[in-house]
Amino acid sequence: MINVLPIDRHTVDDAPPEEGSRRIINGEERVYYDGYWIKAYQVPADTLEAKKRLIDALTRRLFNHTEHGLNIPGTRLAEARAAFEAEEDAARRRIKGAMLAGALFNRAADIFRKLVELQACGIEILSDNPLMRECGRCLLEAMELGRNVLHRSGEEGIDELWGEPFRAFSIPLEDFYESRYIKIGQTMRDIDRIANCMIANIARLPAFAGAEPVILDLARAAKIKTETLRTDPDIFDVWAIMVTAGERLDALTPNPLDCNCSVEHDIAVGLQLLRQGRDLIFYITRARTPMPKSTREFVERCETFHSSGHAPMTHFRQD
Repeated sequence: MINVLPIDRHTVDDAPPEEGSRRIINGEERVYYDGYWIKAYQVPADTLEAKKRLIDALTRRLFNHTEHGLNIPGTRLAEARAAFEAEEDAARRRIKGAMLAGALFNRAADIFRKLVELQACGIEILSDNPLMRECGRCLLEAMELGRNVLHRSGEEGIDELWGEPFRAFSIPLEDFYESRYIKIGQTMRDIDRIANCMIANIARLPAFAGAEPVILDLARAAKIKTETLRTDPDIFDVWAIMVTAGERLDALTPNPLDCNCSVEHDIAVGLQLLRQGRDLIFYITRARTPMPKSTREFVERCETFHSSGHAPMTHFRQD
């Protein structure tokens, strides 16, 4: 079984390390960002082949976390553009713009695959090659179009997902991977923020006594999942630990109401908030990037529930 490391902030007695500091901790290289020691991975050689694999992975990740129906083949780029340009209804134009962005991403990936094949045949591919410029143009246009696309939850867009493939194309791989550690640190910070909010506003109410350790287990597992690549051998244990932690929170049974409380809290609303917090932690953990709007609004709902006993409900879309 995996030895799950606690990912904690530095103690108050220690001066925080500089951002980007690296250390070997328990035999693993870790890099420090935003108060967390994050598991570091070896950067692949900066080649067209490596960039192609990375852009393919980032594109799959994008389609996995955004609205359905956007994975349009690059071969249909002209059709997608015509449909987008002809649409006059604003709501439908937004969706067709997202579909055009998907086609542009796939066109860029198609170009990269062919360039790698040519390079494998011994043909030198320079950065000013027309196909390289076309690939960059497709990724840049897709990023511009994708800024209004929502996460699959329906809560907000995640601009970072749209910008990553272009950045992977345009900067050295070492710089790209370092920027990902920054985002992972920010994601861990928000996981803790969501968990602490759930504990302070819900778990410490008499009706939800016993929820705190379950929430802490989920947050701890989520931070480890955030830092762990899908190709890591530990992923099987890491994912199983996180899913079962989420299931324990979902199965939580509230205690009977305490009539002596100054505020009467709606138990159904409290349970719904715990489940929404669990879902939000899963969303940002799987995307490995913060969702600031969703996090801010969730915190506000929890604080309203704590003070008034009720809160406006927002239902995430189900995948």
